[in-house]
This record gives sequence, C-alpha cells and structure tokens, in this order.
Amino acid sequence: MNATERDIEALRGKRIALIGCGVMGEAIAATLLRGELVTRDQLVGAEPYEERRNLLAERYGITMLAGNAEAAEGADVVMLTIKPQSLAKVGDDLRGKLRDEQVVVSILAGATVERLRGALGHQRLVRAMPNTPAQIGQGVTVWLPTVAVTDEQSEVVAALLGAMGEALRVESEEMVDMATALSATGPAYIFLVMEALIDAGVHMGFPRRIAEDLVLQTMQGSVQFARESGLHPAELRNMVTSPGGTTAAALYQMEKGSLRTVISRAVWAAYQRAVELGQPAAGPAMPQG
Repeated sequence: MNATERDIEALRGKRIALIGCGVMGEAIAATLLRGELVTRDQLVGAEPYEERRNLLAERYGITMLAGNAEAAEGADVVMLTIKPQSLAKVGDDLRGKLRDEQVVVSILAGATVERLRGALGHQRLVRAMPNTPAQIGQGVTVWLPTVAVTDEQSEVVAALLGAMGEALRVESEEMVDMATALSATGPAYIFLVMEALIDAGVHMGFPRRIAEDLVLQTMQGSVQFARESGLHPAELRNMVTSPGGTTAAALYQMEKGSLRTVISRAVWAAYQRAVELGQPAAGPAMPQG
C-alpha cells in the first residue's frame, strides 16, 4: 500500500471541520479534494461572512456554516485555521461543546498547547505549523500531538497535513517554534533573495520578464538538483565554483557582506519572536496609590 492509499484509508469516513475558511482553510479543503483523500460530504467549514460561505460552497460543494460549534459538532477532526487574534472568540464558541474523543488541530502561529488547552478546555490537541507553499500542496508542516491524541488520530492528522506537502512530526514545542522561524517564515527569505536576484538582472539590462524566468527556473532547478543528488550544499556550491571564476567573484562579495551571519541572525530573531508570541499577554498595570 503506497502513502496515498494509506492516507485515504486513514481518512475514510472521517468528518473534518475547518474553523475559519480564509486562505489556509480553503487551501486545506482544496488539497484534500484535489488529492481525492476525502469526499465533499466529509468536509464542513465555519465562516462568519455570508459572501465567503456562499463562494466556498459553490466552488467546492462543501457544507458551509456560520456557527463554529455547529460546524464542529459531529466532526472527528476540528482544524483551527483562524487568525491568532480570533482564538479567544473561537474558544468561547467551542469550550464545553467539544467531545472528549475529538482531536483539535491548530495552525495558529504562537498559540502554544497550554494556550490552546486554556482557550478550548480540551485535551486532544495538535499544534501544527505549515508554510505558504502548502497552498499548492508543496509545503512542509511541523506538528506536535499531545499525549491524549491516540495513534489512530495521529495517523489521521498526518494524512491531513501531508495533503499540503511534507508533514514532519516532532517531539517538543521548542521545535515547533524553531520551525516557525525556519520553514514557516522561510518562504519570505527565499522571496527576498528571489527579488534581489531579479532586480540585479534588470539592473544589468535584462527585461524583467526574462530576469524572472531565469531566476525562478534557476531556483527551482537548484532545489531539485540538491534533492536528487543527496550532496551537501557545500559540495554543490563547490561544483559550480571555479578558482578565479565568476562564481568565486560573486561568492567573495556575499561572504564579505556577511550574508551567512545576516541569515543566521534573521532566523534567530524570528525564533525569539515566535517564543514571545507564545507567552501569555501581560494584563493591565495595577493602579498605584
């Protein structure tokens, strides 16, 4: 049985509620349906805006409801695909209405297991951190289940998250925060480098369209080559770096500009911010006197 067949079997008959159907909620529904991992009858979405509900119901043929508790009722998996600032409101809607055997999967940045447990009053929780390429099924998601999540439920969650690309289970919340800084924030780093390379091409005289094609294919081909070769990035870099050549001249300027250090500091700053976001918000200052 291949991975797809295992995923289909794990999800067979499972009802999935998507609480909040913005960009990521829609992406999850689309990838599940596109991969034929679930049927339309297995999905139900909760969305407060009527226009958005009607659009998704028409586009995907799934049931769309206004109420969060109504959507979660009867679901085997409840996925929180909301914005972090909506957690308190959704928690108020769902607290006391979730069945003990339901598993809740959160993709909220900075929402720790402790915060989720406090907001929802629920024990079977999964904290997950996808990235934006998940919207086209090419993402990577790091996920962590609580001890209350059963092995069968973990298989269901792995199949759901795997529909968006790769799903990597980790054993500590620290790793989820680290993934937030490396893989979840990572596309922004790539896009910035991509933008800089395109602008450099335009500066040299390429039409922007040609510069974009050259950069996008170069990046895509390089990633695929790295995957298929299995070589260390340093080995791959040395393969295209001749002594005294153009690549050596370019890399000298990058090293001189401390590119490695800047990237390392950027990722560390993102990690620290992820940890900060997971801390409880400070309450109002106690009045003096």
